[in-house]
Amino acid sequence: MLDLYELEQLISFADLGTLSRVAEAFHISTPSVTRAMQSLEEGFGVPLFIRGKNRIELNENGQAAVELGRKLLQEAEDTVNRVRMLDARRNTIVVKSCAPAPLWELLKKLSGSCPGATVSSSICQNEEVLAAWENDDCDMAILPFPIPSGEGKTEKFMEEHLYICVPPEHALAGRDEVRFAEINGFNFLLRTELGFWDLLCRQKMPASKFLMQAEEFAFQELVRSSSLPCFITDYYDVDRWAADYGRVAISITDAEANVTFYIACKPGGWPRR
Repeated sequence: MLDLYELEQLISFADLGTLSRVAEAFHISTPSVTRAMQSLEEGFGVPLFIRGKNRIELNENGQAAVELGRKLLQEAEDTVNRVRMLDARRNTIVVKSCAPAPLWELLKKLSGSCPGATVSSSICQNEEVLAAWENDDCDMAILPFPIPSGEGKTEKFMEEHLYICVPPEHALAGRDEVRFAEINGFNFLLRTELGFWDLLCRQKMPASKFLMQAEEFAFQELVRSSSLPCFITDYYDVDRWAADYGRVAISITDAEANVTFYIACKPGGWPRR
């Protein structure tokens, strides 16, 4: 059986040229390297070196052993990495969500029920969440509709309703309710990573333009200083949130603005065994 540590030393000898340099690189003595080379020759069962009075170099067998050894060491490293990844996967809950609010709620629940677990989460469009679920690339999926097919348990998780927030001087500020058709054409501030909410607004408001902002603090400052409307949901205390930013909250009455989220979990739940 070949010793991979000794094989590493052989490869280093091919790269560095002398046993003393290999010893220095591995922080061992030159005699230890010499013994390792002898052990490798015994393991291969053929001579690997041409030995002179004051010189040692690889023969054709040794050169072949080095090239094949490089591949073997890479395969060994890949094997270790794959096993570690499998272990990490078994101890990781992978969550795909179509929107931020239900994901935040789920993460709070998971932190209480699975305190030792690692959670990997992302916000995606509906099609991406569904594809991850069908391809077994996630343990839990959150969508604005029940999972239509496949294994697993799906249940109603939470509801969310969309509002717009406008400055008090805005043309819509006196309204209690609006429809998407009425706000189509107004330009809006919009956060990134909103999942399907982003796509919904763009589909319902094709004549509008959206000023995107990824950073939370920057978005808050824009809300305070800009005259552009923005969106908010009843995941927050809508009226209080609007008042904190000197704005007025207006409900969107379209059916699409009222969403029921469903959560799906793979059979057997988590953790994976």
